[in-house]
Amino acid sequence: MSRLADERYINLESFKRDGNGVKTPVWCAPLEDKLVVFTEGESFKVKRIRRNPNVRVAKCDVRGKVLGPWAEATCVIVQDRDRQEQAYAVLRKKYGLQMRVLDFFSGLSGRKSKRAVLEISLKS
Repeated sequence: MSRLADERYINLESFKRDGNGVKTPVWCAPLEDKLVVFTEGESFKVKRIRRNPNVRVAKCDVRGKVLGPWAEATCVIVQDRDRQEQAYAVLRKKYGLQMRVLDFFSGLSGRKSKRAVLEISLKS
């Protein structure tokens, strides 16, 4: 499993059309041999990944300050509902009460149903 699987935050860098990277700190959890994250479904991050699945990931702090080496990876948007539920289950297990509180308030605001689950595969 990836050395990043146990990290509290990872920095996910996706790329614009012009090749410039955009870095975003996210929560992640291991699911089989991949890392899963969730984000707002209409975010620019999702649009960039839909267009270009090549990303980089690195250990970071809550503010996104990179604390380790970058790893090349690919990222896909999970469409399968069962796989999305598996991803949420491992995220809830890892982040516990924080994830449950976030789910609760996201559910109240209607944002929970608009999320996207991303699956990251590290390149060898």
